[in-house]
Amino acid sequence: MTETSASDSERTLRIGVVGVGVMGSNHARVFAGLPGVTLVGVADPDRKQTDFVAKTLDCASVSGVDELLALGVDAVTIAAPTHLHHEIALACITRGVHVLVEKPIASTPEEGNDLIAAARRAGVTLMVGHVERFNPAVEAVKEAIRGEDILSIAITRVGPFPPRMSNIGVVIDLAVHDIDLIRWFTDSEIVEVQPQLSSAVAEREDIALLQFRTASGVLAHINTNWLTPFKARSVVVATRGKYVMGDLLTRQVTECFGFQPDGSYSMRHLSVGHAEPLRTELMAFVRAVRSGDRPAVSGEEAVAALEIAQRCLASRPAEQAAPARQAPRVVAR
Repeated sequence: MTETSASDSERTLRIGVVGVGVMGSNHARVFAGLPGVTLVGVADPDRKQTDFVAKTLDCASVSGVDELLALGVDAVTIAAPTHLHHEIALACITRGVHVLVEKPIASTPEEGNDLIAAARRAGVTLMVGHVERFNPAVEAVKEAIRGEDILSIAITRVGPFPPRMSNIGVVIDLAVHDIDLIRWFTDSEIVEVQPQLSSAVAEREDIALLQFRTASGVLAHINTNWLTPFKARSVVVATRGKYVMGDLLTRQVTECFGFQPDGSYSMRHLSVGHAEPLRTELMAFVRAVRSGDRPAVSGEEAVAALEIAQRCLASRPAEQAAPARQAPRVVAR
């Protein structure tokens, strides 16, 4: 990264947002309220939505990336569809603009590595939006297992089918979050992948049961689907000294410890913060831009998570890859 002078670290950062769907609109909202930041404009081909967001947040409304860059932005966040990440991010990076791109970093690891190399050449910050890392409950779990000998990790991330989804399945949309968390919790590479995938009611896989082993010997399991009629997000980590349970939606984290031969143990609820994860993430991005330090979620980490997700998709047996017959959906009354 290029050196950052004192004046650079103090001046107001001019930031734009590319893509103003649900996630991009939230990026714009948060940036508009951050100190030391000016939300210059938002860009999206959907002019009605773009104009609405721009009017609400008092910034410029444009249709494309080139128009946004012409406004003189220092940094952008990209919340466009995944297949556009590489093209948009590269256009910004080559103009010397710092980039936060939503997960996954790109459609393929090769495109992700191309962005990493381009950012390095341009001397700009490239951060990837794995926002779950900034969930206060996830941070509490991470702190609870710090220094522990981790044995296993089980993560559940389920919910109803999102109407916005069209070109990817649950592995890239949901499980990539938890693949990143497994690597982050264990500080170890995933070396074995055992996926079970099914397309029950959607065109792409909508059920995934994924098993992993890390280089450090940790066994991990991800259960994710688009069939559950309600959202559930949980993390359970077993170590030699603790059993830690986190609900990522209610932000309740509990640890069991002090296991005795008679089966008794102690339990306590851990303190969990109340910060909005997206705000914490965007503040971390701003700090990285100002300091030139390595961002909280680097391009290399994001590519590693994407590579594992792609291995899950590539490793499925042929009978799993074939579209399943359309099963009726059962909803409890």
